[in-house]
Amino acid sequence: MSVQVTIDQGRLGRLLRARGGIAERALRRRTDRVAGIARVEAPGSMGDYISTRIEDGPRGLVGVVECDHPAVRFVLDGTRPHVIRPRRASALRFELGGRTVFAKKVNHPGNRANNFLLRSLRLGR
Repeated sequence: MSVQVTIDQGRLGRLLRARGGIAERALRRRTDRVAGIARVEAPGSMGDYISTRIEDGPRGLVGVVECDHPAVRFVLDGTRPHVIRPRRASALRFELGGRTVFAKKVNHPGNRANNFLLRSLRLGR
C-alpha cells in the first residue's frame, strides 16, 4: 500500500514567509539569542540600549539587532588618545578612588575597539 502526498508549493511558501509564520518565529528566536549575547558582551550599561526587530528586506525577512547608546560608535571603532576639556563649566568633575576630583582638562588614553555586536553575531550562529 502506498500513500501519495501532494504539497501546494505556493501555499507552503506563503506559510513560511508570512508574518507570524514558521520562518519568522525561527528568525525571532535567533535574533533574540544574538541580542542576549550582545547584552552580556556590551560594556557598562550599553546592553540596556540593545533592541531587536524583524523587518522585510530585499530577499525576505531580516532580523535586526541594534544598539542606540550615544557612545556606541566610540566603543565599536575605538578612540585615539585625546584631551577632554569642559564645554559649559569651568572644570570637569568626576569620581576617582572614592573622591570627587576637579580638573581643567584630562588626557584620555583612548580605547581599543570592542566590536561586541559582531562578536555576538558570530557566537549566536
